[in-house]
Amino acid sequence: MQTLLKLARSIDALTEWIGRFTYWLVLVMIGVGAWNVIGRYLGNAVGQNLSSNALIETQWYLFDLVFLLGAAYTLRHDNHVRVDVFYSRWQGRRKALADLVGTLLFLIPFSALVIYFSWGAVAKSWAILETSPDPGGLPRYPIKAMIIVSFGLLLIQGISQAIKNIAILRGEEPLQ
Repeated sequence: MQTLLKLARSIDALTEWIGRFTYWLVLVMIGVGAWNVIGRYLGNAVGQNLSSNALIETQWYLFDLVFLLGAAYTLRHDNHVRVDVFYSRWQGRRKALADLVGTLLFLIPFSALVIYFSWGAVAKSWAILETSPDPGGLPRYPIKAMIIVSFGLLLIQGISQAIKNIAILRGEEPLQ
């Protein structure tokens, strides 16, 4: 079990690093969004186009990255939204069991299915080097690949969570 817990800590460290990197993407996204707004109004005032479809799509892509890369980080910190009637009243081992069952029955299979069913569309997008239909738009294939990356990260973080919950149930890990 100690080897699995070491693996879980390594996954957690990767997820933590990606989550902290994603913090910075939020700032970049805000900057690009602010420029898009300022550029549009300032450009109208001076008679120049100071924004572009590429900048607007950059803002969308950054939002996509924040959302997609932030999912595993949010799971790692147990901040996903829960609709719970009972869970909030439960303590340690019971919560660990509920989390383990949810992870094994829903999170891991769902993540695997998303990867499986999106693989073909992502591969096709890369094969044709898909780009935006908008004039001056960005390539679409790299951002589509992030669907697989993000659900892969969510899947391995789910494995980490399952390992830690099994350790809690076995009394080998302190209760969270």
